[in-house]
Amino acid sequence: MDKQTELELEAAAFRRLRDHLAERTDAQNIDMMNLAGFCRNCLSRWYQEAANAQGIEMDKDAAREAFYGMPYLEWRDKYQTEATAEQQAAYVVSHAKTHS
Repeated sequence: MDKQTELELEAAAFRRLRDHLAERTDAQNIDMMNLAGFCRNCLSRWYQEAANAQGIEMDKDAAREAFYGMPYLEWRDKYQTEATAEQQAAYVVSHAKTHS
C-alpha cells in the first residue's frame, strides 16, 4: 500500500470514529477514560497537537469544536451527565494505573 492511500484510510477511520462518537452521546467521556484511557477531549487534543505540529495555530477550544461539531460547552450542556461516585472512583483507579 502506498503512503497516500494509507494516509487516506487512516483519515477515513478517524472521521468514522469521530462521527460514531457524535452519534453515541450516551457514551460518557468518563466511561471512555475508565475503560480505554482516552475520551473525546483526548482526541480533540491530539487533533490540536497534530495541527500545531504542522504549523497551524489551533487552541483547545477550536480543536474541541472541530471534533465535537459544536462548541464544547454546548455539547457538555446537551449530552454530558454528572459523574457518579462510582465513575469518579473508577477514574481515580484507572488514572493511577496509567500514571504510576
